[in-house]
Amino acid sequence: MSFTSASHLSWSVFDIAGLERGLSQKEQESSDPDLWQNPARAQQVLQEMARGRRTVDSWLKLETGITELIELASLAGDDTALQGEIEQEAQALARRLDAKEQELRLRGPYDSRNALLALHAGAGGTEAQDWVSMLLRMYLRWAERRGYKAEVLEMTAGDEAGIKSVLVEVQGDYTYGYLRAEHGVHRLVRLSPFDATHARHTSFALAEVMPEAEATIDTNIPQDEMKVETFRSSGPGGQHMQKTSSAVRITHMPTGITVACQGERSQHQNREVALRILQARLLEHELHRQAEERAKLKGKHLPAAWGNQIRSYVLHPYKMVKDHRTGQETSNAAAVLDGEIDDFIEAQLRSQISVD
Repeated sequence: MSFTSASHLSWSVFDIAGLERGLSQKEQESSDPDLWQNPARAQQVLQEMARGRRTVDSWLKLETGITELIELASLAGDDTALQGEIEQEAQALARRLDAKEQELRLRGPYDSRNALLALHAGAGGTEAQDWVSMLLRMYLRWAERRGYKAEVLEMTAGDEAGIKSVLVEVQGDYTYGYLRAEHGVHRLVRLSPFDATHARHTSFALAEVMPEAEATIDTNIPQDEMKVETFRSSGPGGQHMQKTSSAVRITHMPTGITVACQGERSQHQNREVALRILQARLLEHELHRQAEERAKLKGKHLPAAWGNQIRSYVLHPYKMVKDHRTGQETSNAAAVLDGEIDDFIEAQLRSQISVD
């Protein structure tokens, strides 16, 4: 498909005028004084307005870039230098257009939100913990490539090497929509750097992806449903040992969900982060409950999460990364582990559309 025809396809599929009408309606709703008697609804309207405006502005900016490039191309004539610049700009615009077309597939109710990514070491001991550190680097590099902000909120180091578990907040438009394709078990096959005989080992790690909860909309947690405890943060001994109880653990009594945070310097900061994690966990809990209810109605059995091996990364005796859900694969394992996972995410998003 040519660059011009692709742009016409995108604009015909994405109704910018319709979204602008929707924004106008939201603006009218936000100006209604009665709206603010319901703070949760008011917050939701403002957030929907902000997301919609960012989406419209990005499409309009892309449309302007295409129009200007077409006009410039008509003036280029035989100027080879200018033609080269136009070609480079056209390729850059095409990449931006592809990214916007990807967003058209992200129509879930939480897809536009920030994401919380949790990685847990599975079977494999130190090998699995080292595998978690490799996955963490992969996702941090992916976020960097896409211009997202990624922050490690909580981490538990491995006994000898690597990471037992880590929680990362990824901020940016549609981060949850993209990352939810990564939820599941990731399997690594390689020659062990921790084995004196350099034998081949298989390791497993679980990736959990949750949409960031919007507290005033999704989870208004009554205080009497939460048990808040403080304890001393673990860390280096000697003079650096924590002498105050700055770490925070929050238990949601009705569900038994417990989260803890000790990564921040103050108890107040740790409590805020722990509450955000708990809100996301409760939202995930509710989504899982709804999915189970739908599965019962359909008469299907949902396998346990640890049975959902979604992707294998083989580094020996050959190099290959293969997604078992879509069949997407590549022999460039080094690039994948350096964050080039968009092809796998794309394939999974396409497969979900075909299933729906």
